[in-house]
Amino acid sequence: MFRRVLLVFGLLVLGSGLPGSTVRVLNRSNQKQDVLKTLDNTSTTYVSILDLERVLQAHSFINDKQEKIVLYVNNHRIKVSAETGFVLVDEKVYQLPLEARKVERDLYVPANSFFRLLKSVVMPGLAWDPVSKLLDIDVVEFNITGLTIDEKANGTILHLNTRERFNKEDISTFVNDNGWFYITVRKGLVDTSEVLRAETRGVVKRVTVDQLQESAQLAFQLRGEVEGHEFYQTVDPHELVVTLRTPLSKSAARIKDVKDRWRLDTVVLDAGHGGKDGGTIGYYGTKEKDITLDIVKRIGRRLEKNSRIKVVYTREEDVFIPLYERTKIANEHNGKIFVSIHANASRNRNIKGFETYLLRPGKTQDAIEVSSRENAVIKLEDQRRDNYQELTGENLIMATMAQSMFMKESEALAALIQEELDRQLDAPNRGVKQAGFYVLIGASMPNVLVEVGFLSNPIEEKRLKSAAYRQHIADAVFDAILKFKQSRERVLAEG
Repeated sequence: MFRRVLLVFGLLVLGSGLPGSTVRVLNRSNQKQDVLKTLDNTSTTYVSILDLERVLQAHSFINDKQEKIVLYVNNHRIKVSAETGFVLVDEKVYQLPLEARKVERDLYVPANSFFRLLKSVVMPGLAWDPVSKLLDIDVVEFNITGLTIDEKANGTILHLNTRERFNKEDISTFVNDNGWFYITVRKGLVDTSEVLRAETRGVVKRVTVDQLQESAQLAFQLRGEVEGHEFYQTVDPHELVVTLRTPLSKSAARIKDVKDRWRLDTVVLDAGHGGKDGGTIGYYGTKEKDITLDIVKRIGRRLEKNSRIKVVYTREEDVFIPLYERTKIANEHNGKIFVSIHANASRNRNIKGFETYLLRPGKTQDAIEVSSRENAVIKLEDQRRDNYQELTGENLIMATMAQSMFMKESEALAALIQEELDRQLDAPNRGVKQAGFYVLIGASMPNVLVEVGFLSNPIEEKRLKSAAYRQHIADAVFDAILKFKQSRERVLAEG
């Protein structure tokens, strides 16, 4: 949350002693008054970059040789150069109507245009009155924080990252005859710089943002025709998702191919461990490999009985399957999602609950320990050195990048699984986490690893030994898969 500040600008006499307008600064957070430097003997108000840095409690970098100042404000980098009107904000170039002026090591910029730029890109709550020389800054945290654009065979999907769920009536979308698509969000405060970093693709040619007084408007210049559009919101993570449907080829074969490619028709279920790899063993002797196989079969039976989804098992009995073979099986069967079921363990026997993991570098020590334990199975594999690289540092980053195209969908699937487990189990919800698992490497589809409970906790071990409890887990994963299927297929064209 940014500070609430009131800045009142006038003219401070510099050197000549000529009278000028007073520049007063009032910081509402501490009620202290200050003065901001401006240039004298000018018809236009120019403000000091270095004084603005001090007033905003920002920081700067001065390049005397190139006569540039870089001002860092609210995680944005603003580069100003002497004797030019060009200003670089992060990686985007803007042009002011008047040049910046150099005075000793400082640079002065025209207040009117510079403050308009700050408002549109860095500080949406800023209001500048050039008549009274009044700048009012009342900035709250951005609630629209980024944008990603995905191209599909039948259209383009816009993912707007948000910090909250907006009321449906506060969102309006429409395609204009001028070839632009508009999204207007009432009470939206957009991090313009982050949104404009989005790589355009699909039907989207260019993106612009206009921060209005009570709303934010995002405009998308279109490369071609849009047949229709819809939007919906997700909760974890918060996203406003907009689908722009573009015309498909009239070829019936192409339409069928597109639908087949994106329809969730095959689910790969992976029962963790097996055979000579028993996994973790509980206080009462319960083996992880037995619990996971039973749950996977229960999930599979429900899918086979209550949906038209094909189920592929990486193992259907107590056999040892190397980790790299599991995703190979998934890819060879053209799986659309990969769900690996495991049971957890901890040196602290009081810890219990369920959690779902994504393939990313682990952020917590617990996550790192979980992945280390699950990855330890490679010690039982023959020729393991030829099949694996050390899953740390650059290797893990590269593996994560290779699956980045499925990351959003993996996150959505993980969130749905946690939501359904939370609804059906009386156990702590430990949330969606991330860590490096060999078993997820190479899956060319959305993929998650579910830890259904802690066998190291005697109470939870007893629960996991209960067939009824394992059925609740299976029901929750089944419900999550169906919900994920519905959300994924929403973007398909229907004709």
